[in-house]
Amino acid sequence: MNSIETILEQIDITAPVPEAGDVRQYYYIKKMRGFVEERSRELGRPMTASAVTFGCQMNAKDTEKLLGVLGSCGFSIIEEENADFLIYNSCTVRDNADQHLYGRLGRASHYRKQNPDMKIAVCGCMMQEKSAVDKIRRSYPQVRLIFGTHNLFCFAEYLWRVYHTDKRVTELWDRNDQIVENLPADRKYFYKSGVNIMYGCDNFCTYCIVPYVRGREKSREPKDILREIKQLAADGVKEIMLLGQNVNSYGRTLMEPVSFAELLAAAAGVDGIERIRFMTPHPKDLSEDLIRTIRDTPKIARHIHLPLQSGSDRILRAMNRRYTKAQYLALAEHIREEIPGVALTTDLIVGFPGETACDVDETIDVIRRVEYDNAFTFIYSIRSGTPAAKLEQVPEEEKRANFDRLLAVVQDCAKKRTARLAGQEQVALIEELNDQLPGYVTGRLSNNTIVHVRGDASMIGQFYSVRLDECRGFYYFGHVKGR
Repeated sequence: MNSIETILEQIDITAPVPEAGDVRQYYYIKKMRGFVEERSRELGRPMTASAVTFGCQMNAKDTEKLLGVLGSCGFSIIEEENADFLIYNSCTVRDNADQHLYGRLGRASHYRKQNPDMKIAVCGCMMQEKSAVDKIRRSYPQVRLIFGTHNLFCFAEYLWRVYHTDKRVTELWDRNDQIVENLPADRKYFYKSGVNIMYGCDNFCTYCIVPYVRGREKSREPKDILREIKQLAADGVKEIMLLGQNVNSYGRTLMEPVSFAELLAAAAGVDGIERIRFMTPHPKDLSEDLIRTIRDTPKIARHIHLPLQSGSDRILRAMNRRYTKAQYLALAEHIREEIPGVALTTDLIVGFPGETACDVDETIDVIRRVEYDNAFTFIYSIRSGTPAAKLEQVPEEEKRANFDRLLAVVQDCAKKRTARLAGQEQVALIEELNDQLPGYVTGRLSNNTIVHVRGDASMIGQFYSVRLDECRGFYYFGHVKGR
């Protein structure tokens, strides 16, 4: 019997509702389970549920929790959006994520016409913005549940209310000092998992909405994180990714501060975990201790994502990034010297208010000098409520022209970095069947490079030594040593 079933056995749903915490949510999970069982009998089929995720790895992790609750309540989880219960986990970092959500809500209304009892919910970062919530309440009456990032752990309770009231349920919190993690989760992959180590962000970059929708930084206790990692290892997970908006500042809010480097080292000591990744660090907080820990700990992936955003000191100041071009270049050079073979990737924004072609030239200079292994490049998107939204904007055609020339340099550098691996033998974690090439599977190296090799589903979740035979720009074809 698993731990969730053990907890539910101990819950008495005839007793008063527990006041708070995970016990309160398990109370509602058990009540929902009875409801779902009865409703499924009436329908003559299982009640179904589906979740759609927009945005970052932290949102993906949150969706696993949502699905875990739904599954524990007795819903049959499906991929299709025409489920009896459908939830969208929203992102608000860029405007296109907003527009995608609105489009999906429009499509979901057609599903609801076919199934009038269908319930549609929206949660996540976008729901922490009043304008977005007002628009959904006004234009999408089919949405019956709205909640934000601070109270995701209350999902089971909200589910019960949705199914036992005719009113739309809207629960939006401005903040939450609690960390409630001991709830069910439905992991997407059996061999790898994200692990939240902290929430929120204190950096307040002028273009970024995250501190306003995710709140101020708060770190989980290391003992709780390590307990979760050990449980994942016991469940067969071999690779973990430590998640936070700025993992480098982990531990500062704890009563007994622990550095991110110390947490990484402790995680690497967990038996069964063979590879550790992390997202996302901030250059201003990346310490010498962290560099040494990565260098000296083989389990930690040889990949550091180091967001630059801009190579112009003037734009960096306007962004409130709190480092200079020279400081960033020195850090990147030091990392490459200390950690041989490390892959450096980055985030780049083109078209920040006031940016000129000369500023973009400064960014391109950093790209060429650092020689990134890859980069996520974005055209600046206005986020209402951020300081940058009030600044004079760059014309769209100018943004696009600068973006195109910067992207060409990024791609050229990435291809050259990838090509350097040709002929090497490296260890790859096989992650999935290649749906484009029958008879092939796809793996990922420690430095995050993708390699396709001949194989089958039995290899998924296993590490293999592979030879990198043929570079195809940003990825490789290779073969498993000994096969």
